[in-house]
Amino acid sequence: MRIQPLTLPLLLPFLESLPHHLPHQCLSSRSADGGKVIQRQHHLCRRLSGDSPAPKRNICQDPVDVLGHSYPCDDFTNVTPKILSKVGRNLHNQSHHPLWLIKERIKAHFYSAYVGRGGNPLFSVHDNLSPVVTTEQNFDSLLIPPDHPSRKRGDNYYLNRTTMLRAHTSAHQRELVKSGLDAFLLAGDVYRRDEIDASHYPVFHQMEGVRLFSNHMLFSSVENGEDLSLFESDSRRTPQKQETHTLEAVKLVEHNLKTTLTCLVTHLFGKNLEVRWVDCYFPFTHPSFEMEVRFQGDWMEVLGCGVMEQELVNSAGAHNKLGWAFGLGLERLAMVLYGIPDIRLFWSQDERFLKQFILPEIQQPVTFQPLSKYPALHNDISFWLPEEKTKRDGEGEVESEAGRQSYTENDFYELVRSVGGDLVEKVTLVDSFTHPKSGRMSHCYQIVYRHMERTLTQEEVRVVHEEIGRTAELELGVQGRY
Repeated sequence: MRIQPLTLPLLLPFLESLPHHLPHQCLSSRSADGGKVIQRQHHLCRRLSGDSPAPKRNICQDPVDVLGHSYPCDDFTNVTPKILSKVGRNLHNQSHHPLWLIKERIKAHFYSAYVGRGGNPLFSVHDNLSPVVTTEQNFDSLLIPPDHPSRKRGDNYYLNRTTMLRAHTSAHQRELVKSGLDAFLLAGDVYRRDEIDASHYPVFHQMEGVRLFSNHMLFSSVENGEDLSLFESDSRRTPQKQETHTLEAVKLVEHNLKTTLTCLVTHLFGKNLEVRWVDCYFPFTHPSFEMEVRFQGDWMEVLGCGVMEQELVNSAGAHNKLGWAFGLGLERLAMVLYGIPDIRLFWSQDERFLKQFILPEIQQPVTFQPLSKYPALHNDISFWLPEEKTKRDGEGEVESEAGRQSYTENDFYELVRSVGGDLVEKVTLVDSFTHPKSGRMSHCYQIVYRHMERTLTQEEVRVVHEEIGRTAELELGVQGRY
């Protein structure tokens, strides 16, 4: 059975009741701080009316306007009006927002614990840099190889082939080091296409720190430190160090890094905290570590860190220095420390949520008191993938024999987000079936709908669910199984 087109009269009552969740107004949206984010790509607006079918998202003629700048689109453009409406919200700078509280607590700790010779804070803080960066900033400046999977169009939001919404705040590391900074904290919103559940959202917030040391800074407190050096030649890379670093320099930097971060998490979580370090890999640090803390009986990973790759430091003009860097997710910390169960709540403008974090002092403990738990509605959707012969690549993607990407699960998740917005709590692939004769592959997804502030009706959900099915056929080339 084919989905029947929905008429505008049927949709209007629902759209009027949910102005923040469905993209019916995507030519212009105003950010929380009064800035304007404009999307002039009419064809990218999903119009929930059966008499105006949504055209393909990848065909674009008009530029994309973000934060007052215009960017030409091309075959890589995949940013949506739903995502652009989040740019400029800057939740981490919204006073008394839980993300702001975490950021300010980290900032206050570094300000008080690390002071320069003149009595000023050693670490500067940068929390208002534009999230629009070049692909060179986001990848190449961090030594991420051209064929690295993190560059995939299916995992990022591209304005065009050379410009994107940053996938991590580390995209600004080189420019800040190049400006002459030796110690800084950086916070901001980052954007990634991802799965849909209570802990994943396409926009989240990161905070990271960088500290560089000169020869004198690192060895001044060490006996006979004047005889030691940061660098050596004719060496080789080992699991313990990079080829250009001396082992004693790396061990001192590593010790400083781990001591700094242990003090930070103890400040956030409280005394007597168990901490352990796990070796890992990042393209921009070596050696690299993940920090885990024991919280409520379980080990939980809270951040990644390491000794900065010297090639990165050198490219920023700091050839005579060696440094460390760390990065953490603000949402992850806030959800754990404040007991916030669903990442969508951070975007809520419900006073019942926001007023809980208006505290007289940022260090005051607070535990989120849940709003009424409104019931969830579960609907399944099944469809055949595009008819070309396909195969799974092991990373959630399906490719044609010729190697051309034809369908990715992230494409479907992004479509669901754009149509259903924050009504969608979770999307799960519950079944994958390959027809024994035709070789065609079918997917079945369960979509969980739940409004954070009121009870949804099945009729409201049916409108959205059917629009998801119809838009998937039009934009992804799938064939519904109804």
